[in-house]
Amino acid sequence: MSGTSLDGIDLAHITFTHNKKWEFTIHNAETVKYSDQWLRKLKTLVSLPVSELKALDGDYTTYLSKIIKQFIAKHHITSLDAVCSHGHTALHQPEKGLTYQIGNLSKMASIINQKVVCDFRVEDVELRGQGAPLVPIGDRLLFSEYDFCLNLGGFANISSEIDNERIAYDICPVNIVLNHYVSQLGLDYDDKGMMASSGTIHEGLLNDLNSLEFYQKKHPKSLGLEWVKSEILSLVDSYNLQVNDILRTFVEHISIQITNEINKKDSVSVLITGGGVYNDFLIKSIKEKTINEIVIPNQSIVEFKEALIFGFLGVLKLRDEVNCLSSVTGAIKDHSSGKIYNH
Repeated sequence: MSGTSLDGIDLAHITFTHNKKWEFTIHNAETVKYSDQWLRKLKTLVSLPVSELKALDGDYTTYLSKIIKQFIAKHHITSLDAVCSHGHTALHQPEKGLTYQIGNLSKMASIINQKVVCDFRVEDVELRGQGAPLVPIGDRLLFSEYDFCLNLGGFANISSEIDNERIAYDICPVNIVLNHYVSQLGLDYDDKGMMASSGTIHEGLLNDLNSLEFYQKKHPKSLGLEWVKSEILSLVDSYNLQVNDILRTFVEHISIQITNEINKKDSVSVLITGGGVYNDFLIKSIKEKTINEIVIPNQSIVEFKEALIFGFLGVLKLRDEVNCLSSVTGAIKDHSSGKIYNH
């Protein structure tokens, strides 16, 4: 899979077993960085007309297939049940009945000569859901010992069991904004949050961020790049601040929004995964605002939990079992989402 923070393509070779409960083993996992050319293309997806998007989808599917084939060969992987692909989100406007993930075309199955399970979001949007987040079924079945599962990627999203229903939603942007501003200095990310820690909170910007309408909405709710550009970046840029002050203010904003959610329950455990775990300053800021237990798992789960769960979504689809929860997305019913292509 590939996320909004554009870190690269996550690949994982996993065995799932079911004996009363689901368990998993991650055999190999890695992230393949994007070339500068692909980074430029993926950053402009939102502004492309549909005709260009479809052409790029074909190129991206071919590119993704090549990366997958290389991974299979490198790790001498044989006897796969399927390759499960999320692809990369190009458009996500569920309120308009629209979501489009590139890298999910049927030709992938023939290129890699494997059964492919993919395109997990479209059916949910057709059923009037948000098409996101999809990870919570994995949180429920693979990580049930934690009260909250929090992912810090391009966006922060969270899931939890409330009245025997899995509830999940996006909280706020994280790396998609932080990385945007450090990129202006020629950096990929703010290493350990050191730059943010050297900045000063701008109270006016912080108040404006915390007052955005999205934060008053009830779940289900999800965020996309379009919203970040129109609501966040334009607001931040209007203040004309130094980058370290922007980062410091935005880290404070993130930690406030996250702890607003995890403090709704007392004395509980919070599993945190995603690239944001390596932002020591952000984690410190979250810990300072909660008495709940913060759990950071081993590196393979931190970095590849989403890839793990999209693999799991594919397994559930192959078994024709529910992999998309209406309590999470707001769809009219639970369903088994995705497409299956035979090679």
